[in-house]
Amino acid sequence: MALNFFLRRAAIELPVMFLLLLNVAAQEGDAGSRDVSTVIRAGTLIDGQSDNVKHDQIILIRGNRIAAVGDAASAKTPSGATVIDLSHATVLPGLIDSHTHIFLQGEDPAQGGYDANILYPSLALRAARATVSVRRALEQGFTTLRDLETEGAGYGDVGIKEAIDQGYIPGPRLFVSTRAISTTGGYMLEGYAPELEMPKAAQLIDGPIEARKAAREQLDHGADWIKVYMTHRSWVGSQGELVSQPTLTVEELRAIIDETHGWGKKVACHAYGGIGLHRALDGGCDSIEHGLDLDDAAIAQMLQQGTWYCPTISPYYKDWAPADTANGQRDRKRAAVHEVSFPKALHAGVKIVFGTDMGGIRWSEPIAQEFSQMVRLGMSPMDAIKSATSRPAVMLDMQGKIGVIAPGAYADIVAVDEDPLRDVKILENVEFVMKDGKVFKSGGRLVQ
Repeated sequence: MALNFFLRRAAIELPVMFLLLLNVAAQEGDAGSRDVSTVIRAGTLIDGQSDNVKHDQIILIRGNRIAAVGDAASAKTPSGATVIDLSHATVLPGLIDSHTHIFLQGEDPAQGGYDANILYPSLALRAARATVSVRRALEQGFTTLRDLETEGAGYGDVGIKEAIDQGYIPGPRLFVSTRAISTTGGYMLEGYAPELEMPKAAQLIDGPIEARKAAREQLDHGADWIKVYMTHRSWVGSQGELVSQPTLTVEELRAIIDETHGWGKKVACHAYGGIGLHRALDGGCDSIEHGLDLDDAAIAQMLQQGTWYCPTISPYYKDWAPADTANGQRDRKRAAVHEVSFPKALHAGVKIVFGTDMGGIRWSEPIAQEFSQMVRLGMSPMDAIKSATSRPAVMLDMQGKIGVIAPGAYADIVAVDEDPLRDVKILENVEFVMKDGKVFKSGGRLVQ
């Protein structure tokens, strides 16, 4: 059923109970600023934090914040409010992707793959493409991204974030990690003549002193998170196991984490498994990215330390090499061990957040495809939705501000025309997007 969106003017008084809720949400500012400017009528409401689905709800929005939420039957629309009718839709908080790369474009291996992305386009062209990527994310209902590395584009993510915040371009709220950190021999570009000084897509360090300095540089230039590569290459070992090359030592990582935590920021660790994964946990990382091969000891340590897990399932089913090649065997092994690790972590109670590695996947593909992968591997649709709403809000230290439809939260709101709890794939077709109280997409059409 297509969404039926109507904007209309109303002139009715708020009842006493709802007015009290509004007054609590609007206790700062003068009387004029407390007026409600927008009302959303939600046929079905998934608020991002409760397991209970509500029906026939009213969401009151003042400026860029949600002022109150309540039953439509007991609430009347305030005089002069603009009404958005989503009474035939399922309304949710704006979605959060906790692992993206806006400066990557899902490079086709047949066209040079990752290396071509670094070597050929100018930084200006890459920034222009990143501008398109963030717009595509927003139009798909993702109102917040944690972007984990520019892949050779330096501090370009800081510039894109500033352009969004200052209103020059449309896009989600960005939490950026700039250049990322690895070690000598621990990142691309590789395989060229040794006498050539090839550009490296991450900032390479050796030793705790260089590690701490790199973190300081990136934090000083605007990083919200620090991204660290704790594993690099992977291959299938002699016993048929997935082997991942470790990079930073525990001492190097601890220097980065100590410095980053001192700035009040957090550290995300790319780690597939094995030695590098355990070094990441021993060093005190805040999130494990990918975590393809989690053993029981790693899961127990993640639970004990409260480590977040961002699995990014979807990219490991893309662009497999032929099955009879070493790379093809590696690609299939990565997916196979991931299908074991994710359910183990889920059932153990590890804190899981939604992440896609978009950029590694073409931005023309649906970001929400990850929901179907998570549900396929045992997560309930409601839990998958929370992994992309209230749960990452906690990880990002934005609890109560994003990822929920509740008084005081930013008015980041999306809607779909069917029930995502029946079929989570519906989230690949978001019909309505509001970010910061402004409608960006309505009835499947972009609002200019």
